[in-house]
Amino acid sequence: MHPLIEDYALIGDEQTAALVGLDGSVDWLCLPRFDSAACFARLLGDEENGHWRIAPKGVDGGPCTRRAYRPDTLVLDTEWETDEGAIRVTDLMPQRDRAPDVVRIVEGLRGRVTVRSTLRLRFDYGWVIPWMRRVDGHRVAIAGPDAVWLRSEPAVDTWGEDFSTHSEFTVGEGESVAFVLTWHPSHHPRPPLVDPYEALRASVDDWQAWSARCRYDGPHRDAVMRSLITLKALTYVPTGGIVAALTTSLPEELGGVRNWDYRYCWLRDSTLTLGALLAAGYQEEAEAWRDWLLRAVAGSPADLQIMYGLAGERRLPECELPWLSGYAGSQPVRIGNEAVNQLQLDVYGEVMDSLSLARASGMSPKPHMWSLQCALMTWLSENWRQPDEGLWEVRGGRRQFVHSKVMVWVAADRAVRALEEYPRLHGDLEGWRKLREEVHREVCEKGYDPERNTFTQYYGSHDLDASLLLIPRVGFLPPDDPRVIGTIDAVREELGHGGLVRRYSTDGTTVDGLPGDEGTFLACSFWLADALHMTGRTKEARELFERLCHLANDVGLLAEEYDPVSGRHLGNFPQAFSHIGLVNTALTLFDGEGAG
Repeated sequence: MHPLIEDYALIGDEQTAALVGLDGSVDWLCLPRFDSAACFARLLGDEENGHWRIAPKGVDGGPCTRRAYRPDTLVLDTEWETDEGAIRVTDLMPQRDRAPDVVRIVEGLRGRVTVRSTLRLRFDYGWVIPWMRRVDGHRVAIAGPDAVWLRSEPAVDTWGEDFSTHSEFTVGEGESVAFVLTWHPSHHPRPPLVDPYEALRASVDDWQAWSARCRYDGPHRDAVMRSLITLKALTYVPTGGIVAALTTSLPEELGGVRNWDYRYCWLRDSTLTLGALLAAGYQEEAEAWRDWLLRAVAGSPADLQIMYGLAGERRLPECELPWLSGYAGSQPVRIGNEAVNQLQLDVYGEVMDSLSLARASGMSPKPHMWSLQCALMTWLSENWRQPDEGLWEVRGGRRQFVHSKVMVWVAADRAVRALEEYPRLHGDLEGWRKLREEVHREVCEKGYDPERNTFTQYYGSHDLDASLLLIPRVGFLPPDDPRVIGTIDAVREELGHGGLVRRYSTDGTTVDGLPGDEGTFLACSFWLADALHMTGRTKEARELFERLCHLANDVGLLAEEYDPVSGRHLGNFPQAFSHIGLVNTALTLFDGEGAG
């Protein structure tokens, strides 16, 4: 039995991160980067694919008594109450100097408790069993390019069994044992040792100092702060890129095939991410994301991709890992993402909107930014009529998606506004005005169903799409336009499920080219709350926001999707898009109540 997706908590060092279960087991960790091969892959297989559990002896993988992050940090405390006493395990990944470290500190709280540590390292996504040996009193595991060192302070009895490393020891009240797991390239010498207790102190101080910069002090501040910390944890700090999620192949339907690798940086998230960071007071992080964006999209506008690697890498080839059984039997397990090769016209609008927001917010100027925007507009002016795969990366063929065309309009609108507001800039003002008008007219003629009073998923379609909720947000039409209100009501009625919103219908449609179904999409549900507020239904919007906040797990984390029937999280976890939605909706709903 796999733990529930929402059973996991996140720890990380802003270059990679790990998932820790309620049973004290680290079941997912990729080293040294978010997109590297996992050395713990139990999440997508079983215990033989790698994990590291620390818990009281005899609990047999049972859940902890309680757990929580230390306030405004990414330091996790997990506690067990047993007949013999109580212990706390504190998990963290300190911001790295040279090498990534996982620090796990066991403290005795009451009585005397025997604790068991089981470390089962399996490199290359659970495929490779390393060679383990003792060196200078430590354990070192080596296989191919990977080397991992394990040590404890004070040293405890450790032995090998069943291709795993076991430790057993007893802690009393006030006593502690610290474990440190350190990775480095196998051809390099061991990096300097980390003091686990100093690492704990510094991590708490650093995270709390960062959190103190948040300007938001309105309702649900804890949820907003946890979402901002999660976005920070999903940031690859060397480049400023933000991964969509920590994981790959957590299913959108249990047992289904909708399993994708989200350990990359999507342009679709760019404007919403910038808005959340800027409004919450994180200018430095917003500028780092803007700079990543500029580097990633540099080059021919025709080659603009929907996603990139952590440093802007363009090739993300997709393949399957047949030795992994998949989460809850959901196969295939994929790494890489073939959708990188898709045409999605909306990303041009998202890039233009992001750079417009960056310019308006007073970020440090980049001299080449406008020339890049002009090049994007030149290509888009000539190619915007093409069908594309759309926002959701469907694999059922290209269509004239309405959201894609709306975002073409956004690109033209932001270009026109830039020329009108900044006279020092030069560009094709009349041509872009004409483009803006032409796109707007076409969308209103071909993407709107007058009989049902709603915009549709694509030209000529009767289906709907949750991305239509963004029409008033991006300024395509005002919120009080009857077509906007009709669209919001139609999406709510036809795509609503248990009060939340699906991205689009999968019933009898071939639009995504995939079998099966999926859960409600949390980011889209936040969009519904925003749209309700913009159309004057603020009470309903706040009620929906309250419900969405309550869907977060016990430590405040959200996955990509939620199944209202089973009450389970679905999809990759934790999901940046969901947490961005939470932050932006809080800022939208509670502006003037301490929101920025």
